[in-house]
Amino acid sequence: MTSPTRTLVRLKLSLLRNGLRQSGGRRAAFVVSAVLAVLFALSQLLGLLLLRGQAHADVVAVTGTAVLALGWAVLPLFFPTGDETLDPTRLVLLPLRPRPLVRALLVTSLVGIGPLFTVLVLAGCALSLAHGPAGYVVAVLAVALALLVCVALARAVAVANVRLLTSRKGRDLAVLSGLLIAVGTQLVNFGAQRLGSAGLGRLRPVADVLSWVPPASAVGAVRAASEGAYGTAVARLTLSAALLGLLVVVWARSLTRLMTAPDGSTLGAADAGTRERASSAGLGRLLPGGRTGTVMERSLRYIWRDPKTKAAWVTSLAIGLIVPVFNAVQGTGSVYFACFAAGMLGIQMYNQFGQDTSAFWMVATTVSSARDAYAELRGRALALLLITLPYAVLVTVLTTWLLGSWARLPEVLGLSLALLGAMLATGAWTSARFPYSIPQEGHKNVAPGQAGLAWISIFGGMVAAALLCSPVIALSIWANVSEHGDEWSWLLLPAGAAYGTTLTFLGLHLAAPRTAGRLPEILTAVSKG
Repeated sequence: MTSPTRTLVRLKLSLLRNGLRQSGGRRAAFVVSAVLAVLFALSQLLGLLLLRGQAHADVVAVTGTAVLALGWAVLPLFFPTGDETLDPTRLVLLPLRPRPLVRALLVTSLVGIGPLFTVLVLAGCALSLAHGPAGYVVAVLAVALALLVCVALARAVAVANVRLLTSRKGRDLAVLSGLLIAVGTQLVNFGAQRLGSAGLGRLRPVADVLSWVPPASAVGAVRAASEGAYGTAVARLTLSAALLGLLVVVWARSLTRLMTAPDGSTLGAADAGTRERASSAGLGRLLPGGRTGTVMERSLRYIWRDPKTKAAWVTSLAIGLIVPVFNAVQGTGSVYFACFAAGMLGIQMYNQFGQDTSAFWMVATTVSSARDAYAELRGRALALLLITLPYAVLVTVLTTWLLGSWARLPEVLGLSLALLGAMLATGAWTSARFPYSIPQEGHKNVAPGQAGLAWISIFGGMVAAALLCSPVIALSIWANVSEHGDEWSWLLLPAGAAYGTTLTFLGLHLAAPRTAGRLPEILTAVSKG
């Protein structure tokens, strides 16, 4: 009988080879990515080897191993299409038992660029700490053990979430992966700046803890063995081996349940529909009646369900918080950076109809007059305000608290409200005047040939919003330079709120007739994607 391990390894190699035969571009992309990954891994290996004998070499090696394992755990959730063998449901109809299948999949997972990259980095981490025969022997064991733990961790997480990865929510997660990576990059950059000023010694307590957390404990065992602490080395290796065994058991049980239980997504459709109607009714009771409430509910559901809309909102929410708060924490920020939150969310008012894509025709059939168009725009603006207003207040209060500038809170909040009102006004007008389509597939946010419209709509509208806010900005400048300005700066809060509200109503009223008169053009523009 043919070994399932040998069969699956040959199958993966065949899939890889046949995939590269499809086009020259795909072969070139694979070769370039493989070369870059190997070169980067070799540079990491060389850098880690240069740390041999340094005081904080173990801090870098142990922490780097933990970060590498974390990457193996989370990346399959964000890039489920990177390896087709991550979906074991493709093997459901084959007569395979769980244990041989787990063993075969574990070996198969070691084939690829990712495992090669991991081996090189782990080798650098282990060799940077190895001294003497015992240290090198433990280093070999540590690299093999850490690699198997990383692979088993990725497989166990992927199998436990395979239903999610192949569902609509999984596709939403993949769309949001770019955002999470961007936010993570900012966090890493912030941490690197802090370490650059304080030194790697700040990570010593963290590394001491991680040296007992597998699979980083396997690399920590190399240092222990090199120093003659053989009992500690054995204990740390045992921890990594125990985690490997536990992951294999969990993986096997999840695999058995996945391949023998029915897919819950096909069950209880009637109950799901009932829950959906109940949820809709519950949300509707909290919103205004008539067309306004209906439009608000539809907009909020787009934000929650549509991957592109959700990604845009979460990106704006994250960046609107990161910019003012991170600058405040580093001591280089200004309390006026809090206006960034209102500005980022105000952008969501632009291209309102493009977010509907081809489904806008259903909205267009209900708009027969400027009054209908005004009700439509008003509902969309109110849905945006439902999220933006409390968020802008929260970010402003948090920023002023971090900087200790409570006296500036009314002034900054007034500026934020005025800016938000100006962006709602200009966003409503540009949505009708410069609509463009947002493709539903891929990562592009503008359909080919409409990039100029997008630039005019967003950046032109932002410039116009800044100009509309100039009276409130002038009052803020006066309050800061005038001798008695501080006594009256609190008036900027009601003034900014009133001014922003006025701009919003004027913008909606001016955009309504244009929206009603340009429905065919808008429908054509937003349906091109």
